[in-house]
Amino acid sequence: MKRIQCPADLAINGAQPAFSEPLHVGRPNIGDQKRFLELTSQILENRWLTNNGPLVRDLESRIASRLGVKHCIAMCNGTVALEIAIRALGLEGEVIVPSYTFIATAHALHWQAITPVFADIDPSTHNLDPEAVRRMITPRTTGIIGVHLWGRAAPIDELQAIADEHDLKLMFDAAHAFGSTYKGQTIGRFGACEVLSFHATKAFNTMEGGAVVTDDDELAEAVQLMRNFGFKGYDNVIHPGTNGKMIEVCAAMGLANLESFDEVMAGNKQTHRAYREALRGVNGVTVLEYPENEANSHHYVVIEVDEDVATPRDRIISALQAENVLARRYFWPGCHRMKPYRELYPHAGLMLPHTERLSDRVIVLPAGPSISRDEIAQIGDIIRTLCAPSLDTL
Repeated sequence: MKRIQCPADLAINGAQPAFSEPLHVGRPNIGDQKRFLELTSQILENRWLTNNGPLVRDLESRIASRLGVKHCIAMCNGTVALEIAIRALGLEGEVIVPSYTFIATAHALHWQAITPVFADIDPSTHNLDPEAVRRMITPRTTGIIGVHLWGRAAPIDELQAIADEHDLKLMFDAAHAFGSTYKGQTIGRFGACEVLSFHATKAFNTMEGGAVVTDDDELAEAVQLMRNFGFKGYDNVIHPGTNGKMIEVCAAMGLANLESFDEVMAGNKQTHRAYREALRGVNGVTVLEYPENEANSHHYVVIEVDEDVATPRDRIISALQAENVLARRYFWPGCHRMKPYRELYPHAGLMLPHTERLSDRVIVLPAGPSISRDEIAQIGDIIRTLCAPSLDTL
């Protein structure tokens, strides 16, 4: 690797890139490949490829046991899981969500003719601010969807108190939060239900997939029916539904990855610690910390860049990408600034000052088991050079 000590060493200024191959955010974690291939062979031998096969049922059972919930209903992806959970809960009218989240949280509502109402966040946690939620409640509000952003638990107790006070349904988008805890209890056990994503970019993945987890027997039955066109038995359709089923090969990947997930979490925590060290003392840059008393996959290394730093956030990202460090500006610019919401609610930003400010400050850096300590140190040197207060870096 090249040494980066001054602006002339940066690829954006004409030097060679620091890395010959791209470093990605969310590069898939792959567990025991031999175990995955063994399970795949079982699928082919059984000739049971989909339709609630034995591997899907095994994965559901293992996840439910790990999370301490009664029901895990596996899905083809997290977005369909969100849509089915929303419909099963009977949400309608308006539902309060953060704008600072992946667009699927809002789309899952809008797709079903439900109005997503965007509430602001707490800038210290990046999660919903309960008082902002309270301000957005109207007579049309039927529910709240909290998001455990970066795997850090939303303010669950406060949101539940608001939901109870106003007779609203509360569910959680836990796409980032597999392996996380809240007050020592595993995420997946809160609200009416929680929705997980097992997309390839998540800490735990099934290639594509997701799940609804809940302790509510009636809700679980409705979700199970909706996942499979409303069938109960071979010929008996008793409920409206769609096709949300997970296929067996995805469950095979999930079972193989689940066996090594604790090792992935431990490795990610070391990666996060290495980034904190590499970026220690960098002018105008703060690494988002996770509570030490709670479990977290540490899958996301999130930094915030001050407005007055020598190089603006977007120029830092451009410079990193020139070095083959494919950093991302999640979740810019906020759902409220994306179609169709920016046309439907053009003044939403007036109620979202923290969302707007944070979305202009955040960078997510490559992480995961595939990145080395030397690569992290090199990324730290790039950012340190870009943010040096006394240098005209670009």
